[in-house]
Amino acid sequence: MGEQTGRAFVLCGPTAVGKDTVLKELLKKIDKVWLSISATTRHPRPGEVDGKDYYFVDEKHFLELVTNGEMLEWAKVHGHYYGTPRPPVTQALASGQDVILEIDLGGARQVRKSLPQAVQIFLAPPSWEELKKRLRGRGTEDAAEQKIRLATAKTELAAQDEFDYVVINDAVANATSKILHIINNCEYNKAVHS
Repeated sequence: MGEQTGRAFVLCGPTAVGKDTVLKELLKKIDKVWLSISATTRHPRPGEVDGKDYYFVDEKHFLELVTNGEMLEWAKVHGHYYGTPRPPVTQALASGQDVILEIDLGGARQVRKSLPQAVQIFLAPPSWEELKKRLRGRGTEDAAEQKIRLATAKTELAAQDEFDYVVINDAVANATSKILHIINNCEYNKAVHS
């Protein structure tokens, strides 16, 4: 038919693994990929901008989006709702734009059902100790929140075999290079669980 369709890539990994940092570096090196912006009901962290980092919405609005089928995936994580608004992703893909979705494990599983052609990449830490060090080092969560996030991280790490690719974030440059290689070289129609 000749209609060009973009490719969807999912990037998932446990808390504090460095997804944001790797994505920022990746987007400096590649301009043909659009990063999907998630919606959340949590408050912005210092430096985060509405419409750039997240769409910050209240719980009522978020749940209206879910009810109306306007979320590609969504979940309640650490007491807050997170999700990917469907319309911008489907519009980008239909126009031939490649899309990256940075989402959690539950979201990746939902996308696997709704967009089975999406290439799923899991970003893993070099070790459990390094992950704990990174979480404590960023200083954005108190001890109780860190404990909850580490419990979730164990579940996420146990699921990494569900993904098409696993990239170890031992150094940002290495991880970025590996993900860039996947984006540039994967055979899109054959990548899913091959």
